[in-house]
Amino acid sequence: MKYNPNEIEAKWQKYWLENETFKAENNSEKPKYYVLDMFPYPSGAGLHVGHPLGYIASDVYSRYKRHQGFNVLHPMGYDSFGLPAEQYAIQTGQRPEDTTSVNIDGGTDKEGNKIAGYRKQLDKIGFSFDWSREVRTSNPDYYKHTQWIFIQLFNSWYNKNSDKAEDISALVSVFSTEGNANVNAVCDENIEAFSANEWNAFAKEQQERILLQYRLTYLAETEVNWCPGLGTVLANDEIVNGVSERGGFTVVRKKMTQWSMRISAYAERLLQGLNTIDWSESIKESQRNWIGKSVGATVSFKVESQKSNVESEQQYIDVFTTRPDTIFGVTFMTLAPEHELVSQITTPEQKAEVDAYIEKTSKRSERERMADVKTISGVFTGAYAEHPFTKESIPVWIGDYVLAGYGTGAVMAVPCGDERDYAFANFFKGQNGMTEIKNIFANVDISEVAYGSKDNVIIANSNFLNGLTYKEATKKAIEELEKLNQGKGKINYRLRDAVFSRQRYWGEPFPVYYVNGLPQMIAAKHLPIILPEVEKYLPTEDGQPPLGNALVWAWDSVQCSVVSTQLVDDVTIFPLELNTMPGWAGSSWYWMRYMDAQNEKEFVSKDALAYWENVDLYIGGSEHATGHLLYSRFWNKFLKDKGFAPTEEPFKKLINQGMILGMSAFVYKASIFCSKRSKTDEGKYNVENYNEIVFWTKNFISKQTGFDQEFKINSAENQSLLDALLFEKYNVINEEVTYIIEHINPIHVDVSLVNSSDELDVEKFKKSREEYINAIFITDDNGKYIVGREIEKMSKSKYNVVTPDDICNEYGADTLRLYEMFLGPLEQAKPWNTSGISGVFGFLKKLCRLYFDDNGLIVTNDEPTKDNLKSLHKTIKKVTEDIEGFSFNTSVSQFMICVNELSTQNCHSRAILEPLAIVISPYAPHIAEELWLLLGNTESIATVAFPVFEAKYLVESEKEYPVSFNGKMRFTMVLPLDLTKEQIEEIVMKDERTIKQLEGRLPNKVIIVPGKIINLVG
Repeated sequence: MKYNPNEIEAKWQKYWLENETFKAENNSEKPKYYVLDMFPYPSGAGLHVGHPLGYIASDVYSRYKRHQGFNVLHPMGYDSFGLPAEQYAIQTGQRPEDTTSVNIDGGTDKEGNKIAGYRKQLDKIGFSFDWSREVRTSNPDYYKHTQWIFIQLFNSWYNKNSDKAEDISALVSVFSTEGNANVNAVCDENIEAFSANEWNAFAKEQQERILLQYRLTYLAETEVNWCPGLGTVLANDEIVNGVSERGGFTVVRKKMTQWSMRISAYAERLLQGLNTIDWSESIKESQRNWIGKSVGATVSFKVESQKSNVESEQQYIDVFTTRPDTIFGVTFMTLAPEHELVSQITTPEQKAEVDAYIEKTSKRSERERMADVKTISGVFTGAYAEHPFTKESIPVWIGDYVLAGYGTGAVMAVPCGDERDYAFANFFKGQNGMTEIKNIFANVDISEVAYGSKDNVIIANSNFLNGLTYKEATKKAIEELEKLNQGKGKINYRLRDAVFSRQRYWGEPFPVYYVNGLPQMIAAKHLPIILPEVEKYLPTEDGQPPLGNALVWAWDSVQCSVVSTQLVDDVTIFPLELNTMPGWAGSSWYWMRYMDAQNEKEFVSKDALAYWENVDLYIGGSEHATGHLLYSRFWNKFLKDKGFAPTEEPFKKLINQGMILGMSAFVYKASIFCSKRSKTDEGKYNVENYNEIVFWTKNFISKQTGFDQEFKINSAENQSLLDALLFEKYNVINEEVTYIIEHINPIHVDVSLVNSSDELDVEKFKKSREEYINAIFITDDNGKYIVGREIEKMSKSKYNVVTPDDICNEYGADTLRLYEMFLGPLEQAKPWNTSGISGVFGFLKKLCRLYFDDNGLIVTNDEPTKDNLKSLHKTIKKVTEDIEGFSFNTSVSQFMICVNELSTQNCHSRAILEPLAIVISPYAPHIAEELWLLLGNTESIATVAFPVFEAKYLVESEKEYPVSFNGKMRFTMVLPLDLTKEQIEEIVMKDERTIKQLEGRLPNKVIIVPGKIINLVG
């Protein structure tokens, strides 16, 4: 027999599928354990070897828990709505549902590309997924429940008194009997008070508009990240360096009417919940910072009408500050460029400058503005505000370091106590009323830097606050502000309500139609509202979202069905919502659907929820810290409030797997402009211009002194090289040549075109990139083009992808699984190096040789030796500790040590090899199943009890003593460890080797340390 991984693995993958080996039961007497992976987005690129890292780890743990007797739920599905599929559809003219289906199931797309398919790739690695529970967020039978949850949010409000979401009908009842004066709710700001009589007298439409100000999902004009190139709104985590993460398109800030979710209602619960879950501190800290709890006060500054554009009613600038104790240090105010007051208070003289600044700022994302602490910019509005205590005039500026969505979008600038205010004040010192910085801290030097600490603060130059500490001054300042009715104490959160609309096609349709511009929910019994067919996936000519292209997209409120848009009469047939839900909608509750994936009547049954409760172990990327992980916690808490979810938190334990990095290869490209001047027979000059693409070898570039971004013709050698290349190509002799060389840019090249010596196959590269077919390649002295190398994130865009399919085909899935676990600690990033795989493959072959040789099974029923048992139980102990501690890499090392020891011991004992197969099965399940079958077992190894470590086999009963004479070791002898010194001495002295060494003499001294040494002196 020989180890044939492809044959063995195909056999057992088929067995697991046909026998539903990993199917979890919702009614089981076994204890439950729920292991979840962050499900993948099924792109056409498929899986690379970095993707399965977390999946393999979760699979090892899932298999281990089954061995321990748990009923394990380990499901898998696809986050199949979203931007990438739609972009691909726009580019290729394919339907996103078609490309998504092919990407999951495999096949050939419209472009003729052969797609392996995620399902086949995952199956090939041997995961123990319960495929009977597969979900796809783009399937109507899934997203009808997402639509249902949206309706529940719309029909709910957040009661601060009960600290939870309640049905909107309860709020209506309060309004009709008491009005809203005593309602303590999370709602829009500046809601007007009304009595019960007034509420009951309001028209229905007016009541609906008021309720929208309280609902947990609501329509509002919101400042958003608008990406014209993609035609949609983007979340902050979809923007990198001011451009869209996908495609690199410009992103601008823009006000749009959007659906939003009041995640801010749950800010404190989201914060406190972090104390109850087993997540890494880094992820918790990311969420704490994102939620951004601040304790302070609101302060209202009157706008001085005579010094602004305000003529009628009194305007106020409301600010939130965590340092009301510093109020006497205010020297100017700064508004966010998007603040609604800017247009009202800006003076005519300043309008052009302010408008230009707002236009410029709109092209920067909030994340970019927050991160950029070096750039100082701002414009004076021409307006002034009145200090509430001193009545001094305070100039009002706008600056992009202030964000409209944080606090009130305005700050009272205290330069002596804040670094950004300090830098702003110094930058604009002496301009437009920017006064000298006031120092309100006793015995503190602020001549060079602001003093931002709250420790050891004694307030000075602050009227009634003089001599007070930070806490004392804060309390006193709030008291005095409240007397003036210009401020009060407040807790603020950075967390803002989440925009829930996308101007795209490929997403969940909203179950919403509009009557007189007001949203109405479609009854749950009519769900799903299925995404309609459209000819174009781009926005309409008049700027509407792609659903504006749908011919059948209106709601018949009588027939309760979707009908032609031409039938809209705003009497019984109304327009449907044209936006779709964002990518995070379906992923914010998917772990619940896995509990009861085939349930057609409800999103999950109460019995299934009661049994599974929540996820015991969640493995996924840390990049979702402030996106998916925050939104899913929010939805889970809401569903608990409504009596659907049994627990406050969805994920008990979270592990973020590190990234597997790829070794990228680079060629170095320069565009060279060559201007040639030659003299004609008539004595005139002809000038010819050429543009050439030249690739420099890494070795050639490294010789150039000072090479960085720009390469210059700075030596005769380089000039001659270009002359030779270009003159020969254009057959030009004796002429003047001018070269202009653009920056040399590194260009990613497919790593499959580079050999182990970093040499590029130039001809294959040219054929693979037609735009470079005529490029000139400057090689080294040996005629080789040597690429540059760099370790980066593994990505198709970087041409450094290694697919798991190739590894599985050549070495087998068990080798891939062991190797990925062996690379290093799960949570650390690690570079991929294919050269190490052969060693792991060799280990598996060596493992097999303990069980069979070329002639078949060689396992015996011989009693195991003490060494055999010691090797086995060392491994059981180590692997058990490693799996429970998620230290999978050291388990693989222990497997190798154990197999080496058993091979040296020539061990073929069933009593050793049978439990060894079980111990290794979570990591290498295919070969473990095969060995288990060869040993004569008929059931799958998957649920066999995990071997129990017995400490007695690691207790040493004997010791091999070195016996020395005058400090020199002459021989060894094995003696029981329970012997006394006298007994050891007696045995040693009677030993023939001792007698021979002493030659009839008696030693002067016998030194014996039990368990360590024996030394005869003299």
